Amino acid sequence: MSLFRLDASIFPATSSSRALADLVEAEWLAAHPHSTVTRRDLSLDPVPATAWPDAVTAPGVPEAERSERQRAAVELATVIADELTAADALLFAVPLYNYGVSQHFKTWFDLAYTDSRIDPQGTALHGKPATLVTVLGGNYAPGSPREGWDHSTAWLRRVLEDVWGLDLRVVQRPFTLVGVNPAMDAFADTAAALKSDAEQHAVRSGREIAAAHSARVA
Repeated sequence: MSLFRLDASIFPATSSSRALADLVEAEWLAAHPHSTVTRRDLSLDPVPATAWPDAVTAPGVPEAERSERQRAAVELATVIADELTAADALLFAVPLYNYGVSQHFKTWFDLAYTDSRIDPQGTALHGKPATLVTVLGGNYAPGSPREGWDHSTAWLRRVLEDVWGLDLRVVQRPFTLVGVNPAMDAFADTAAALKSDAEQHAVRSGREIAAAHSARVA
């Protein structure tokens, strides 16, 4: 039994997304104490930006004529797909950066997508329980001044839930820059409440993916 965990924060020591993912992981391990956890940290080991085009172009070249980069990209895509397909549950911790998807996650996703087991015609991931943890420095909720500026969460949901077919839960914490950016100090109480809500949601989500896996194998 195993959990795959991916972290995309570039600030490991102070990451809000990692802290929430830790809560999800703890609940999974509480329910499945003998489970292994396969980790991929994209801040410590980012996927090369050239890997996706190299993997995409490799099939059009006879294997003996492929470049070293093409061979390496295909090998890495296979390893990534192996990690995903071998896991019983999946946990993704992906912050919002500059109003869009983390470039580390996007590069990783694009490379994974080149493996036939992971593309939309593959069924290896369909129905697997998963949690997406995402954090936002500001607040992009309906009615807020920057409503609609979060161009990450909807895309993440689309590719994980609709393209890969995961049984997905989403844990989101806004206002993580409150206490860091003095201009946002007025929102301290709201941020604290949102943090508490996200932590409770993370705990529930961890329990839910553990229970969902147990139900799948029962």
